[in-house]
Amino acid sequence: MILKKIKQRAFSNILDSITTLIIISFIIISLTTILKWIFFSANWSVVKINLPLFFFGSFPKDQLWRPGLWMSLIAILSFATLLAPRWKWVPKFLPILWISFAPLGIFLLGGGLGLSPVESRNWGGLTLTILLTSFSAILSLPLGIVLALGRQSELPVIRKASSLYIDTMRSVPLIAVLFFGQLLIPLFLPIGLEINRVYRAIIAFTLFVSAYLAEDIRGGLQSVPKTQREAGEVLGLHPLQITCLIILPQALRVALPSLTNQAVGLLQNTSLMAILGLVELLGIGRSILANPEFIGRYIEVYVWLAALYWVVCTLMALIARHLEKQMALEKRG
Repeated sequence: MILKKIKQRAFSNILDSITTLIIISFIIISLTTILKWIFFSANWSVVKINLPLFFFGSFPKDQLWRPGLWMSLIAILSFATLLAPRWKWVPKFLPILWISFAPLGIFLLGGGLGLSPVESRNWGGLTLTILLTSFSAILSLPLGIVLALGRQSELPVIRKASSLYIDTMRSVPLIAVLFFGQLLIPLFLPIGLEINRVYRAIIAFTLFVSAYLAEDIRGGLQSVPKTQREAGEVLGLHPLQITCLIILPQALRVALPSLTNQAVGLLQNTSLMAILGLVELLGIGRSILANPEFIGRYIEVYVWLAALYWVVCTLMALIARHLEKQMALEKRG
């Protein structure tokens, strides 16, 4: 039955048959070449030797269990989210767990309360990339919601201020905002108060990404019919209750694909911090390639980095798709 459908669609006439054969040949040749290079030509020693650096940066060796524990908890939480329908009690705790794992990362990496302190310059690799992404996403989402609501406010001052902020941030390149965060934020701080580079990067990413999230959420807000607000008013709900309990859940459900896209983009944009001295995943790769011992291993290193980015981004997309399905089922129910 399946072969019959394939024959009807791919080999229905001479032109389709030729096109199909050309595409199949191209795929086979490409896969053969790639697999041959991966298993026989490439020298992966540069990856094997520096594997701890790719994942944890220059974190002290006797304390590697701390970022390792945090990364393991993230992996477990991700799979628990994907398998939540099989465990009915899990979904109740997932939002709290996802929000709390970013502060837990700061605690495990930075130290305190019995853990020896580790300076932020020793944080790096995939651990730092995920930390920047998670903390910036958690902080930018509520700020984006406030900006989206502010842009639709009936008060002209709030509406104009929100619009000015969003339009300004969307017209400035991200690298300029990151330079502002790293170089200019310390100038505005009181004497004696310092914020390390990681926190400055989180602030810069939050300020930038929140403007884009606000526009995505505003699109979701506009998709909610006015009758929903009118129904809430008939029930005697306060305007704040109507917004938080009726309007926002529906708007976020509609905006979820766009929000996921922004989260994936945020993860990829953390690579810009390599230009500003933070040794996140791409920064680790560049520092390794600067070692004379590994000169000429550019392809292996960048293929490995691309694979890591692909795995993390795919996992984020799968979790978002799972949430979409769950929301659709709840809506139908």
